[in-house]
Amino acid sequence: MTDLKNKNDEPALTSLAHGGGCGCKIAPNVLTALLARLPVPTPDPNLLVGTETGDDAAVYRLNDEQAVIATTDFFMPIVDDPFDFGRIAATNALSDVYAMGGQPILALAIVGMPINVLSPHTIGEIMRGGQSVCASAGIVVAGGHSIDSVEPIYGLAALGVVDPKLIRRNRDAQAGDCVILGKPLGVGIFSAAYKKQALEAAAYQQLIETTTLLNKAGQALAQLSAVHAMTDVTGFGLLGHAQEVAQASGVSLHLDASRIPFLDSVQALAQAGYVTGASGRNWQSYGHQIRGVASDDLLWRNLLTDPQTSGGLLVTCAPDAVQDVLATFRAHGCGQASVIGEVQAGDAGFVQVR
Repeated sequence: MTDLKNKNDEPALTSLAHGGGCGCKIAPNVLTALLARLPVPTPDPNLLVGTETGDDAAVYRLNDEQAVIATTDFFMPIVDDPFDFGRIAATNALSDVYAMGGQPILALAIVGMPINVLSPHTIGEIMRGGQSVCASAGIVVAGGHSIDSVEPIYGLAALGVVDPKLIRRNRDAQAGDCVILGKPLGVGIFSAAYKKQALEAAAYQQLIETTTLLNKAGQALAQLSAVHAMTDVTGFGLLGHAQEVAQASGVSLHLDASRIPFLDSVQALAQAGYVTGASGRNWQSYGHQIRGVASDDLLWRNLLTDPQTSGGLLVTCAPDAVQDVLATFRAHGCGQASVIGEVQAGDAGFVQVR
């Protein structure tokens, strides 16, 4: 349950932020408009992944066998426990490296805190949480930058390495592929219930477990040649990131709603009205490219556009590799990884839900 004060007699972290987690992301259509105003950069043959398809990270080739992955991710609190907030933010930031098929090697901390409101102990716990996750990933936080800000903000700039031949992009889905989701959905709905003191203790524990589970499976999945496209599901929701894959790959994704994994009690919470504002912004951005979900079907709209913080990997692979992909997910702690659909030719950029 959310408290107005934490144990240090300070305001609860979530009370200091107008949003939380990846629900803070700028809506997809607004982001597209902002990027369209920027000049087109001079082509660089060594820039293997840039902004062209909204992929998870930039990738720059150093030589024939090495490329560096660069990404940054930060947001405002999704929970009140400072250590857990740091863990969630760091796990989310490192996910972009794994989503490209890479291995993290280094992180820098991004810290913006209301220093006259939060104690050094609380801020230190946030940073310690991030360091603990980086240690689990086998890397160090080697520096960073901090500012005094109105709202608490924490995240990482993360670097990784990958063999250029093993990069997994969001643009390489192939007709006939199966679509697999690595983690259950519902983080945004859980966070909305948490802020209104309506999230049970068991559900809160499930929230922490899923958002602090590193997507290490991504590096192992990149070793499988039958894995074609990969991204992670974050602030744009399942439908938004699936639509990005469909658009970038020139295909359509067909999803089976009955096979999509959800956190426990998520549907009941959504029916009770515990949803985020980001869900509506997401639908306004890409709802015209979704088929099978009526605009007035608020339950399924909210479930499938729910912004995920530190969500699962979304993978497309050849049908004969499904068991290997599922086994890889499960070996890395993703026990609810599920086949949720398939890729079809035609209707480029559309997602069909049945």
